[in-house]
Amino acid sequence: MSSTPENRPRTTSPTPRVVVIGAGIVGCSLADELTARGWTDVTVLEQGPLPAPGGSTSHAPGLVFRTSPSKTLSEFARYTVQKFGSLRVDGVSCFNQVGGLELATTPERLADLHRRAGYAAAWGIRGEIVGSARCKELWPLLDESIVLGGFHTPDDGLARAVLAARAQMERATQRGARFLDRHTVTGIERENGHVTAVVTDRDTFPADHVVSAAGFWGPVIGRMAGIDVPLQPLAHQYAKTKALPELGDHTEEASRPILRFQDRDLYFREHTDRIGIGSYAHRPLPVDPFAVPPYDEARARDMDMPSSYPLTVEDWAPSWEDCRRLIPALRESDIEEGFNGVFSFTPDGMPVLGEARQLRGFWLAEAVWVTHSAGAAKAVAEWMVDGRPSLDVHECDLTRFEEAQRSPAYVRERGSRQFAEVYDVLHPLQPMEQPRPLRVSPFHARQEQLGAFFLEGGGWERPHWYEANAPLVDGLGPDEPPVRDAWSARYWSPVAAAEAKATREKVALYDMTPLRRLEVTGPGSLAFLDRMTSNNLRKKPGAVTYTLLLDGTGGIRSDLTVARLAADRFQIGANSPADLDWLVRHAPDDVQIRDITSGTCCVGVWGPLARDLVQPLTRDDFSHEGFGYFRVKETYVGHVPVTAMRLSYVGELGWELYTTADLGLRLWDTLWEAGRDLGVIAAGRSAFNSLRLEKGYRAWGTDMTAEHDPYAAGLGFAVRMDKDGFVGQEALENRPPSNRRLTPLLLDDPAHVVLGKEPVHVDGVPAGYVTSASYGYTLGRCVAYAWLPALPTGTAVHIEYFGKTVPATVAEEPLFDPKMTRIRR
Repeated sequence: MSSTPENRPRTTSPTPRVVVIGAGIVGCSLADELTARGWTDVTVLEQGPLPAPGGSTSHAPGLVFRTSPSKTLSEFARYTVQKFGSLRVDGVSCFNQVGGLELATTPERLADLHRRAGYAAAWGIRGEIVGSARCKELWPLLDESIVLGGFHTPDDGLARAVLAARAQMERATQRGARFLDRHTVTGIERENGHVTAVVTDRDTFPADHVVSAAGFWGPVIGRMAGIDVPLQPLAHQYAKTKALPELGDHTEEASRPILRFQDRDLYFREHTDRIGIGSYAHRPLPVDPFAVPPYDEARARDMDMPSSYPLTVEDWAPSWEDCRRLIPALRESDIEEGFNGVFSFTPDGMPVLGEARQLRGFWLAEAVWVTHSAGAAKAVAEWMVDGRPSLDVHECDLTRFEEAQRSPAYVRERGSRQFAEVYDVLHPLQPMEQPRPLRVSPFHARQEQLGAFFLEGGGWERPHWYEANAPLVDGLGPDEPPVRDAWSARYWSPVAAAEAKATREKVALYDMTPLRRLEVTGPGSLAFLDRMTSNNLRKKPGAVTYTLLLDGTGGIRSDLTVARLAADRFQIGANSPADLDWLVRHAPDDVQIRDITSGTCCVGVWGPLARDLVQPLTRDDFSHEGFGYFRVKETYVGHVPVTAMRLSYVGELGWELYTTADLGLRLWDTLWEAGRDLGVIAAGRSAFNSLRLEKGYRAWGTDMTAEHDPYAAGLGFAVRMDKDGFVGQEALENRPPSNRRLTPLLLDDPAHVVLGKEPVHVDGVPAGYVTSASYGYTLGRCVAYAWLPALPTGTAVHIEYFGKTVPATVAEEPLFDPKMTRIRR
């Protein structure tokens, strides 16, 4: 078996040789975290002069706002505040806790601030919505007349990034690390798929682990290692005003909260008697990292900071007018200095962390801003030393991008768009606009003919409902869902209710093509998969098993459906590229794993009339006795060879029918024609999500992650502790019971809807947060799942939605068809 971070023995003496490339805030934080964990043979290489080498850290304004829709990023930022607040250099704290203030000048923004306050409460961050008068009190220079309100977070503030880097550098050095500046990396040496050394213009440094923390030079270092780094540097404008008498006579660097004017893509911070202003309002200014000159000792005196470009005055002008509107004192002032500073953006705006499978021992800690630097470094250090981070980091895992999302053109376009959207009010379902369409199923043409409303995920075009089904809404009668508020009505249609009803009463076709499919073959495949997963896979061919991928601590890395097609051939339904990466890392030589997603497709046929639709199209017995639940057959539907699995993620009778992509359209047309007399419809993911929540079916990455164990997540049935050894088994045996549970909630008022990530209050105190939520059209209530302390059925709770409390009740699951009579018939 190949060595992996989780099964590689932890080296204690001597410690592994680690080379970190880049001595910015991330590299220094990582050296500190590694040496604190006993890995003291750490060399940090920096091409520029220390302690301010000229990368993004050297010019970063240091704003730390912890509230984010991503719990992971909020936790990273929380640790940054905690750590930097404990560090001092020459008696100066590395964090100035002046607080943060986000302003609203439009009703839409004020509503969004209420939503952000909900995130803060969900993640345990102190904050409150305040009125315009309080905003004026916190920032007296504001024009109160244009401010509707604000979100005040008193524990946020300013990171002194260069000081924090220096403080951590000194601590790491005391433990044995060394920092070498003016060393430009020129190559990465490797042997047998493992990194062996880093080559610089001065020397070669042997290494067991190499971490690229090179910031916007990450793609350059990655290319040396043969690794694509999906990162696009962009220039961002920052300027300082002349001295302002209105700021008063004080010596503190800053005393007022850092200020966000997101309606105009601006932020502000004090620099003693001046104001620093950052702008995202300008056109994206991508920078080619391969065109940025490396540090040159011979030209050190005349080289500008590599991460700093001249301020583009034409881009700045509109923002300056907006600044003067918000802060009238600026009308008599001007800009004294300014520049365009380079920062890193990824296609989804998240960091890129983890070890590259293609080159073992080569790690990325890239696209990390000062805000998240200490937390991200801690996660990577835990990953390297202990085999996994203590936080779930799947949103940051370098394996998360599909191959179609890694092209330079895609990275540039999406990275640039991320820049433009930094302060936009984004709906949780809002898809990217370009490049689309990128990936389409073989059924795409038919879906367009039916008026599909597409959203995007993983590059795939995914129908969420079909306008062809709009006439069915009139037939809902009293079952028609209530009118929604403007926010929850976005990217939603009452057509979803009609599609859910048709699925419950007749039969519907669902495009399941984006579901990731892996083929596992070879003489060792059964033993391998049985060891890697939690459930019993030692069943005869024809069986399908729901099971879990656990990590070494018993946390849920993913959930899978494993179909045994033959003695040594399996088809796996997985979640993300990370699942393929995990399995390939562990696979022995007699096992082959292949991603077959792009070459195949899938139609879900579900509803009480599903058998009436499929049985006449095949000679095989599709009766309940002849084709039981969680069974698989390789057969034909009409002229099309299919792999048919009797599964149901919507709680109704039916099958997932898989075939090759070239035959996909024929399969769809065959089913569509045969189902006309049965009233077959095409249904989208909006109905799908509603139906799966009524059954309590979990969605990995949303409802549970590696932070959760199977029992707390309600998935203990997928764990067989009597198996002869599987990954995570020992940890589960010794893991203390969790005091939190994934809990089903029913909203009390049929008119109320929540969408996910809202805080849940128990006895008036935030006690957890919503994971998934959707209106349950069969139940006539919104269903929400939430991580909460163990609560008895019937307990009253409240969900905070845009600042208002919505009553809900802990329910018994499954909420729909608890005896499974509709599926097993």
